[in-house]
Amino acid sequence: MAYEWKFNPRPYSDDEAKELLKNVVSPETSDWHYNTHHKGYVTFLNKIEGELEIADRSTANGNYSHVGELKRRMTWNHGGTVLHDVYWEVLGGDGDETKGAEVLAAIVQNFGSFDAWKADFKAACVAAKLSGWGVLTYDQLYSGRLLNVLVDEHHYGAIWGGIPLISCDVFEHAYYHKDGPGRAKYVDNFLANLHWGRINERYKKFVR
Repeated sequence: MAYEWKFNPRPYSDDEAKELLKNVVSPETSDWHYNTHHKGYVTFLNKIEGELEIADRSTANGNYSHVGELKRRMTWNHGGTVLHDVYWEVLGGDGDETKGAEVLAAIVQNFGSFDAWKADFKAACVAAKLSGWGVLTYDQLYSGRLLNVLVDEHHYGAIWGGIPLISCDVFEHAYYHKDGPGRAKYVDNFLANLHWGRINERYKKFVR
């Protein structure tokens, strides 16, 4: 029986999002980015699950096979779903990092200062390809550190065992409607709109 992937709610309503996120994305973007784009990843995860139920494994090969393409697109859609879930979860605040005492202490320990972390995180976001992410990740399996990871598309550059604590979508569709090609401005606005209370809860849930 195929697994059913769920489209997770944001921590605010669609109407609240248009007000809470207006300094980061346009009201139109906050709507279609979540209700059409993000939801589409979940829709296709479920479609892929259904097709994998009946796919002929005997045809698998290293050039092209239906089952191989289904497996490839599963990781794409899974990555897109997870990173968008985190993206919406961490937005909607006032950017005051002091509201996240535990995660702030960990950031200072790992990066030397909050400003050093912010500069490195912004650089990762700006340096990603036109379709990519900047992600503050907890490296659970290897070093036990917090790392800023540059991810192209949804998966190239992600690390095994890494738990995303903050994810910034820098695909062009995330910011062009409001800021045009001004990705750096968008990232600044993203950082100023972070909800450090929810980030702190995420840190305590997965790290401590």
